[in-house]
Amino acid sequence: MSFLIRAAHSDDLSQLVDLAKQFSLLNLPGDKKILAAKITKSQQSFLGKLPKEKTEYLFVLEDVEKKIIIGSSLIIARHGSDETPHSSFRILKKDHFSQDLGIGFIHQVLRFQLDIDGPTEIGGLLVDKDYRRRPEKLGKQISLARFLYMGLHPDKFQDRILCELTPPLTDEGRSEFWEALGRRFTGLPYQEADMLSQSHKEFIESLFPQEDIYLCLLDSKARLVLGRVGEATKAAQHLLESIGFEYLEEVDPFDGGPHYGVATKEALPIKLGRNLKLTEFKDSSFKGRQLIGTTGAQFRATVTPTDIRGEQVAIPGRALELLKVKLGDEVFVSPFDYEKKKEQT
Repeated sequence: MSFLIRAAHSDDLSQLVDLAKQFSLLNLPGDKKILAAKITKSQQSFLGKLPKEKTEYLFVLEDVEKKIIIGSSLIIARHGSDETPHSSFRILKKDHFSQDLGIGFIHQVLRFQLDIDGPTEIGGLLVDKDYRRRPEKLGKQISLARFLYMGLHPDKFQDRILCELTPPLTDEGRSEFWEALGRRFTGLPYQEADMLSQSHKEFIESLFPQEDIYLCLLDSKARLVLGRVGEATKAAQHLLESIGFEYLEEVDPFDGGPHYGVATKEALPIKLGRNLKLTEFKDSSFKGRQLIGTTGAQFRATVTPTDIRGEQVAIPGRALELLKVKLGDEVFVSPFDYEKKKEQT
């Protein structure tokens, strides 16, 4: 089978809606009107028609042979501005000691913070349930392709990248952390508050406490999920860690999910990626797997075996067709398997 990663088109809308309905992502909901607007915004973003704080890039993964969309991912170029700040809880430690009693305690506290010059954020990662656990590692493909685009266009993005990971939720989709904290200060149920925050941030700044919150005062169920990753999100966590992301000691103010981040230039797909010229070797020996992205106006990417020699790279004819490139063109080449690469860096 052949798989292609590319920018989302208007013709993808109905299939994207079906894909999104399999899941419940707030930044990529299964709503036709919202997704149509996101595709339009993405198309304008790729054309450079929007300011950075409004720019979003939506990518899709296509099964080329069946001509169906089986995955998606998203880049928000700048998550945090004067109009819509990025919010989080910083986790800090405070020491308290009593001279009279001769005892002390180290308490963890949450400190609410807003960022008006926020990081680039990645999200919207979906893979059709029928295509999961395939040997091609399709979730990894659609996830890493975003970094190729950032590596090709560093001026379009911030100098740090953020990913907000989903924590454990109840079977009903409720957040124990929100019930113990956020709901008491806003009166809103979790899903409604999180959805509202996608477009309106004022209520967060106005209603959330500005003082430090001692974790020992929260319900034990809330403390248990704070900063943890849900079972369904652990694969994404492992992938992020393998390419350089680290836990930031920050959590989402709604569900307590951990924030992971990395300096943009230190993310391994970008750091280890390089521009190479396509060529053909008479004795080509294709091996390994590399992620190849095009440098032209129409971004396309695929995972393929390669033969790299110096500043040149050869790829199979099928990959040339998928990418719509020809010999002599320049492409961005980045490793696909990072466990071994990370050990060498």
